[in-house]
Amino acid sequence: MDRKINNWLNNPVYFRWGFFILLLVSSVLYLFQIEPNHLYVFYILASVFLGIGFYQTNTWFLFVLTTAVVVCRLLSGPEPISILSFLILEFTYLLIMMISVGIMKRNQKINDDSLELIFALSKTLDSKDTYTSDHSQNAAWYAVEIAKKMNLPNHVIVAVHQGGLLHDIGKIGIPEHILVKPDKLTAKEYSIIKQHPVIGHEIIKHVTCFNENGVLDLVLYHHERYDGTGYPKGLMGNEIPLAARIMAIADTFDAMTSNRVYRNALSLEQALQEIKKNSGTQFDPFITDVFLSLFDNKQEHGISTYEDSTLEHSVGRQLS
Repeated sequence: MDRKINNWLNNPVYFRWGFFILLLVSSVLYLFQIEPNHLYVFYILASVFLGIGFYQTNTWFLFVLTTAVVVCRLLSGPEPISILSFLILEFTYLLIMMISVGIMKRNQKINDDSLELIFALSKTLDSKDTYTSDHSQNAAWYAVEIAKKMNLPNHVIVAVHQGGLLHDIGKIGIPEHILVKPDKLTAKEYSIIKQHPVIGHEIIKHVTCFNENGVLDLVLYHHERYDGTGYPKGLMGNEIPLAARIMAIADTFDAMTSNRVYRNALSLEQALQEIKKNSGTQFDPFITDVFLSLFDNKQEHGISTYEDSTLEHSVGRQLS
């Protein structure tokens, strides 16, 4: 229930439409001569929706719309209109509206503080290895683009973004000499680095919202493979949470198109070919197609000729 409320609060556009719909419905009901006492709740709700939906707008704009609500309320009432009744209702509805504005600003402040903390944690990780600097932010950005292309709900996109920034947070617990080793890892070293999803899960598992919105699943399962040969649990297909399947592609793509201590970055065409080649084995086939569709191409995923796209420019900046 709390998550549903937060999802609504994070989409003020719903409340903007709700404000105008409430005024329209109350006016229509008034024309049908509905008992005025039954209409008053619409005007109170309209004031609440006004504050939530337009909390970022100019104070005078809020004042004018609140006054419009008061006028509608007075016109629909049986009592005679007077300056006193207008002032009382104006004060009451302004108070209701401002309380709603305050609630929204507090909610936004909490969200902003959480995001700043997440950024700080991801930067802490990236600072351990200059070769993976900004990897968390880049991978999170690619994952968000995939989620948007899939038309996923806003709360899922937010979780994908947060999880993307934190997906490798467990590498904080991995010895630095392993992370920056220029040579091939030994079997023992590789087994150690494969623990980073579990370590990351342990680090952030006490953050309640991460458990509720799926961030924990993304952090824990982003190295699972679609064919069941990944780690740490060996999940297969749709057993792997959707956000983790999205992150698997975004993480791999950014890793391939970035310089690492043990190899140079692949070209855009090479990276996309690798993603396509591993569809159905390492990656979810549907999400792979969605990802490839982000790159405008003249041939059906032939990867040979690409038109301008935002993603191409982004990758180009990394490779330059």
